[in-house]
Amino acid sequence: MVRQADKRQTSVWRSIDWLTIIIYIALLSFGWVSVCGASYSYGETDIFSLATRSGMQIVWIGTSIMLGFVILMLDDRFYDTFAYIIYGLLLLLLFATIFNPHSIKGSRSWLVLGPLRLQPAEFAKFATALALAKLMSTYGYNISQWKHFGAALLVILLPMLCIVLQHETGSALVYLAFFLMFYREGMPGSILFTGLAMVVYFVVGIRFANVPIGDSATSVGKFSVLLLIQLFSIGMVWVYCNRKTARQLFVGCVAVTLLSLLLLNFDITYIQLGLTVVLMGYLVWEGLGTRLRPYFFIALFTLGSVVFFYGADFIMQNVMEPHQRSRINVLLGLDEDLRGAGYNVHQSEIAIGSGGLEGKGFLNGTQTKLKFVPEQDTDFIFCTVGEEEGFVGSAGVLLLFLALILRLIQMAERQPFRFGRIYGYCVLSIFLFHVFINVGMVLGLTPVIGIPLPFFSYGGSSLWGFTLLLFIFLRIDASRNLVRS
Repeated sequence: MVRQADKRQTSVWRSIDWLTIIIYIALLSFGWVSVCGASYSYGETDIFSLATRSGMQIVWIGTSIMLGFVILMLDDRFYDTFAYIIYGLLLLLLFATIFNPHSIKGSRSWLVLGPLRLQPAEFAKFATALALAKLMSTYGYNISQWKHFGAALLVILLPMLCIVLQHETGSALVYLAFFLMFYREGMPGSILFTGLAMVVYFVVGIRFANVPIGDSATSVGKFSVLLLIQLFSIGMVWVYCNRKTARQLFVGCVAVTLLSLLLLNFDITYIQLGLTVVLMGYLVWEGLGTRLRPYFFIALFTLGSVVFFYGADFIMQNVMEPHQRSRINVLLGLDEDLRGAGYNVHQSEIAIGSGGLEGKGFLNGTQTKLKFVPEQDTDFIFCTVGEEEGFVGSAGVLLLFLALILRLIQMAERQPFRFGRIYGYCVLSIFLFHVFINVGMVLGLTPVIGIPLPFFSYGGSSLWGFTLLLFIFLRIDASRNLVRS
């Protein structure tokens, strides 16, 4: 029996969040205008022709709206009931795609069905989100227990592994966005902090690896990372264990570091490494003496940090392909390479900068019309917005995405059941990751990993995938006032 808390709900259309749909339609409209600008060539007379990318994008938009309508007509319990089945089917499809004989730009992530090309990785996002919501909403699930948290990690790692084997590392990295949902659902903040610390170690260590301290042989990068590991570990002792012990450790580490800098002329990285090992040993000793488990976890964090840093350096120098190392070096400012790895970003920055405040106008962008920017209607679509619509148009698009993100947060928080809330935060995390990384790589702030801008980048797979993500949540949200018994 279905009852409503206040009055009977007679139609799903009364409870749908129409503001989100309006934002969705606005993003689709601005996206189509951007695809027109990015794909238009001088002399074209019909931007609506199916022979053009702008004409085909209308087809993708139309089919996406139809897909959204179908999703809204289904019972919301369908997604809860068949979450694992949908996830399993998409996982099989991802696995089968690894052996796909069709390679497009070095990637085997596309299924070619006659004139239609589909990328299963785009659809696996909503399937993974459903599976996570189903798993984490089961009775007795507790993310604080490692076996439960490990099960959720496995749900994420399986599609990530398949996508990496398809040579689509960028699409696989999107799944890291689910950690934002984990944090909302009770994942310890120390895990999120550890992830951020790893990013800091990598950037600082690689960026300043070949910069010496004064005239010594000590690398600024290695010295700084080892010092950060010590300070982060001591900070965790301060928060989770004993402040007096943390003060003593801090004074000891700072004293040894200053003496090393002032008195020794050889590579003091070895002193810092030895000091870090001594710190780990002391933490284990304190843990055994006080029987406080946090000491052991902090010691594990310290060890993991050292292993990660030296492991990342080894992978960077010996495992990564030359073009991957080149992209990272360009991002970190170690290489300029305006004709190689840095070409895309450099040209997109020129396009955005040339737009000025108000832009050059629709179909008047010179950088995009003359095809200076590679992938300008897919991964680098935002540079078209900057060139033709200027700062005003770019800010407007970002404000629309901000409105969507804030609305998703509000919708997720008002869900009466964990399944809806968890799925909502999965959707929010994926959209936030895509927007942040895509816009960031166009501006030269994040690595170029080749992921689309939601509702803007040309193509049917990404547009259908994002529509599925959003409209499933809209359908779940539309039943928030129903009480089932």
